[in-house]
Amino acid sequence: MSTPDFDRLPVTVPRFMAAKGEGRKLSMLTAYDWLWAGVFDAAGVDAILVGDTLGMVVQGHSTTLPVTLDEMIYHAEMVVRGTKRALVVVDLPFMSFQVSPEQALASAGRILKETGAAAVKLEGGANQARTIHALAAADIPVMAHVGLKPQSIRRIGSMKIQRDEDRLLDDARAAQDAGAFAVVLELIPRGMACRITAELEIPTIGIGAGPDCDGQVLVGPDMLGLNEGFHPKFLKRFAELREQALAATRRYIEEVRTGQFPDDAHSHE
Repeated sequence: MSTPDFDRLPVTVPRFMAAKGEGRKLSMLTAYDWLWAGVFDAAGVDAILVGDTLGMVVQGHSTTLPVTLDEMIYHAEMVVRGTKRALVVVDLPFMSFQVSPEQALASAGRILKETGAAAVKLEGGANQARTIHALAAADIPVMAHVGLKPQSIRRIGSMKIQRDEDRLLDDARAAQDAGAFAVVLELIPRGMACRITAELEIPTIGIGAGPDCDGQVLVGPDMLGLNEGFHPKFLKRFAELREQALAATRRYIEEVRTGQFPDDAHSHE
């Protein structure tokens, strides 16, 4: 379902939340710079997540753990400058919120003040309820993240499907009760995601959680086929831009080497 006003007007936190009751599915993508934020925003995506996945898809690390708060702020500033309509949400990176609610308030406050983003996201549910409550009480919109939590990779060992239904439900309910405006459900069976979505009043945003969530999020470069060798079951590649970029670069190299570029059409008299 789509309405002209929703597609035209800037997406605020209240409008994002209201979409669930309106039966409108929410689209979300990650972006890390001005260029791609502008492309996704112009296409009409509802929300852009400045994800700590930048540690992997931008910086080349094997996990999200090395990303710092300063780096998140640097990338979020660029994304906000490239965005006119979408709701911009910024991840709180590893160890920028886990120490205490006070640390989370300081980190999230910096993000909103220094970037102009609308909200933050943190990994956790029941274990972060006090922190979510503190952020919400300070009028900092916060999105929770339950199921697979990539910042917990050292403890869980691998990116595997989360199947503890009682814990997942408890986490999602605790996040809502503490004041989260939405919750990401990552890598959980579709039936569990469907039940959580039905029980919550706030939107659920799925990634690897099936079609019954209130919205979906994908990593932008994954969706565009820019990453090599990453093919989880939940990922649909809507383009193959890596192959197109390789072909274009090879043509450029060949034309430079053979003297075809620059030609008269690309030279000044």
